[in-house]
Amino acid sequence: MTLDTLTGIAPVIVILIALLAAAIKILREYERGVVFTLGRFTSVKGPGLIILIPGLQQMVRVDLRVVTMDVPSQDVISRDNVSVKVNAVVYFRVVDPQKAIIAVEDYLMATGQLAQTTLRAVLGKHELDEMLTERDRLNMDVQKILDAQTDAWGIKVANVEIKHVDIDESMIRAIARQAEAERERRAKIIHAEGEKQAAVALLDAAKMLSQAPAAMQLRYLQTLTQVANDRSNTIVFPMPGDLLEGLMAKRAAPAGEPKP
Repeated sequence: MTLDTLTGIAPVIVILIALLAAAIKILREYERGVVFTLGRFTSVKGPGLIILIPGLQQMVRVDLRVVTMDVPSQDVISRDNVSVKVNAVVYFRVVDPQKAIIAVEDYLMATGQLAQTTLRAVLGKHELDEMLTERDRLNMDVQKILDAQTDAWGIKVANVEIKHVDIDESMIRAIARQAEAERERRAKIIHAEGEKQAAVALLDAAKMLSQAPAAMQLRYLQTLTQVANDRSNTIVFPMPGDLLEGLMAKRAAPAGEPKP
């Protein structure tokens, strides 16, 4: 084969190589190819070796792996008129490559914008306390709404996680004061409940002692023993009431009357 012949067929060889490269596509296990023939949808192919008709068929690659999308911080006004900043993360994947390419122009951008608006709409219906304490339920609500709306795009939203709820510094101080007042309220209730139970117990004890005068004397002697063991300089000596009544009666008796 002469040099002129090689020079003449070289362009043909280059064209054949280019056509072969355009016709053969290799898709990974997590990829699918949406094939269009003359602009019309033909099929979804992959994974593995894919052969296309150059010039007539085109293929769009679609990744089926889970996409982790960070939702930027959103300004949300809660139902009790508290302004907060909330950001979240959305986990989703493509389950229908045909819908993901044909039904929406850019499913990544569409899902991200929808996640932002849904996050604001859902959290705006709840109070601040619910945002802080019931985060799991809010995650579930946002996930259900997103999953229902992206189903037409061939997208499956697997999970939504609210990461941060940023509150203004003045609101943080107000929450701290509220928590302190709540603790004081609980302490007062517990103290009052203890006083009530103690009063009931003392009433029962007084009824039992009143039925046995000897028991009252024993209790009086026990009290004196406890006072004697006290090392303080001041001792309060309890005096039975019936003894005081007897002394006062003798003192108040007339001089001519015999004392009992």
